[in-house]
Amino acid sequence: MSAAAERQAVGRTRRPGVFAYWPNRITAIRFLGALALFGLLAWPELNQPAPPRTPLLVAFWLFVIVAATDVLDGWLARRGNHVTAFGRIADPFVDKVLVVGALVFLAVLPWSSGFLPAWVVVAVVAREFLVTGIRGYVESQGAQFPADRFGKLKMAVQCVAVGALLARLAFDWPTALVEPLELLIHVTVWTTLATTVGSGLTYVLKVRQLLSTQP
Repeated sequence: MSAAAERQAVGRTRRPGVFAYWPNRITAIRFLGALALFGLLAWPELNQPAPPRTPLLVAFWLFVIVAATDVLDGWLARRGNHVTAFGRIADPFVDKVLVVGALVFLAVLPWSSGFLPAWVVVAVVAREFLVTGIRGYVESQGAQFPADRFGKLKMAVQCVAVGALLARLAFDWPTALVEPLELLIHVTVWTTLATTVGSGLTYVLKVRQLLSTQP
């Protein structure tokens, strides 16, 4: 076989790269968007009780876009049959980085910390470590460990809590809506805690039989 023919044969058998498909590209863009959000929240002007509205408005819409495109890359992956190992690992990783990172910032910034106790964020982080460890162990045994509906509900509630915290000062709310919005924030924060603990327990219950039979 000639050198040219060999190169053509290699080209035909070469696997496409990780970013050959749009779902993986969107996942990477979402990660960069999360980093941009954290950079914005770390801006010194936002570390005061009455921060300027414009950067908060940018942070709100950036969070909404990055969170919402999680649905888009999943839909594209299923539609085009482009579910890859990279996507299965990177997509939930980006979700966790986005939500947990935002919660960490909001737990310490002066205009949001009163609504989000730091220990609630500790519970969220602990749950993620627990579930990640369980998932890694179960899949190392050759079994599948996909996210369940409770876990997806937890993610949705966390996104609403973060979005509401950012929106509180990002928009010029009518006086009549300020109190209902703050009530919504309190409800979603405590619902975040409840769904975080609840989803963690459901994962533990799912694998208790497997764990009890292992040395």
